[in-house]
Amino acid sequence: MPLQYPSLEELLATTRVVTLPMRVKFRGILERETLLVRGPRGWGEFGAFPEYGDEEASRWLASAIEAGWHGFPEPMRTSIPVNATVPAVMAEQVPEILARFGRVDAVKIKVAERGQTLDDDASRVAAVRAALPEAAIRVDANGGWDIPNAVAALTRLADVGLEYAEQPVPEIDGLAEVRRRLRAAGVPVLIAADESVRKEEDPLKVARAGAADLLVVKVAPLGGVRRALELVAQAGMPAVVSSALDTSVGIRAGLALAAALPELPYACGLGTVSLLAADVSIEPLVADDGAISLRDIAADEGLLEEYAAPAERREWWLARLRRAHALLPIAA
Repeated sequence: MPLQYPSLEELLATTRVVTLPMRVKFRGILERETLLVRGPRGWGEFGAFPEYGDEEASRWLASAIEAGWHGFPEPMRTSIPVNATVPAVMAEQVPEILARFGRVDAVKIKVAERGQTLDDDASRVAAVRAALPEAAIRVDANGGWDIPNAVAALTRLADVGLEYAEQPVPEIDGLAEVRRRLRAAGVPVLIAADESVRKEEDPLKVARAGAADLLVVKVAPLGGVRRALELVAQAGMPAVVSSALDTSVGIRAGLALAAALPELPYACGLGTVSLLAADVSIEPLVADDGAISLRDIAADEGLLEEYAAPAERREWWLARLRRAHALLPIAA
């Protein structure tokens, strides 16, 4: 049965918009803007990136409403292993980035950054391997390569022992071809699909096309924890739960998904609060000894005030909230 949504007036009554500084540039930004709402079950986060259209943003709103008005499914585990995340920084910055995460058993490294070279990627990956000889290393290209460059890059980067490569090329057919060529060449790198799951009208197309070995799932872009659980079950593939540069409020939803999955074979990309220089909670959801314990989270009034977005940005987000709410499949 579809979840019922609160009225627009209910949402607007508790809406807060914040602008949080970041420690390092990530996704090309140095500040993270997001909108928070408070419902009877707690806080939810509506943080669709500004370049996303209203229809895509409406799924992020549905996820925020699930968190605030309906809560989460029962957990199967209370501790979630997480990876460190290394943005597309120069190799000499890697130790500083890793230090913010404490002890970890897995690291995700951004590669294929516009304006950088494969040599930059290889140096960054090598620096992580040198710092963490035993860690699982996965790379994320965000669809930044074409097929020949993806095959060449992953063949080179595989020397450090890659666990998997996330979204090396943008299209599903391209993922399938990269996967085929790597296997034919004996390069032991698994392929993970991210954007090809959360940005497709049919998220299960990846599984049917044999385009990936595992799925990267993010709660907000998929419309909430329950919808993401359904998708993983239907796909019948291993899943990694990742974040969308969320505050601790959004990370709580990601933890709820990771906690509810029947199997969790990989460390999750939910340690990204460490990339923010500020959060909305006085007790942020950050990793301790390579994992985050499942617990509820609340936004702090003082922090909401301190990092409140300027009036014009608040109005921009409220207008977006109104448009996204009008696109929800069931509106009260």
